[in-house]
Amino acid sequence: MPSLGEKILGILLYMIPWSDCLIFGNHLYIKYPFTQIIQVPAIPIIFIERSIPFGNLLLFFAIFIGLVRNNKVSYFLRFNALQSLLINIGIIIISFIFEIIFSPFSNSLIIRTFSSTLLISLFSVIIYCVWSCTQGDEPNLPGISQATKMQL
Repeated sequence: MPSLGEKILGILLYMIPWSDCLIFGNHLYIKYPFTQIIQVPAIPIIFIERSIPFGNLLLFFAIFIGLVRNNKVSYFLRFNALQSLLINIGIIIISFIFEIIFSPFSNSLIIRTFSSTLLISLFSVIIYCVWSCTQGDEPNLPGISQATKMQL
């Protein structure tokens, strides 16, 4: 059973992918200002990433080398750290696809709908992961959890 500190750190690790997927809700924040409240948990991560040069990359390496590859750290933290990094890599790839392919159509209804659906889906995944961490369990995401277990 993970300690309280490990559970809290496990929860904080999932704020990294959350901070990177907030860009998918830009039009929602304008149309429905009350939805900006979902940005609050990610503010410390966004501050770290933007205040330090190459903050995203440094944060990635710090977590990967400091937690994931450190056998002295508990399996619970290593699992959640790697899984949050894998989710984050997926989000970064999707955001690149949005910027490259869909940027000319950014104001179309289909792209806004897809973007909103993506934000809500990622929000649901991260809420599930956070809830599993509070319970002391490993979040079981098909595909991602199997890849995480293979790497650990």
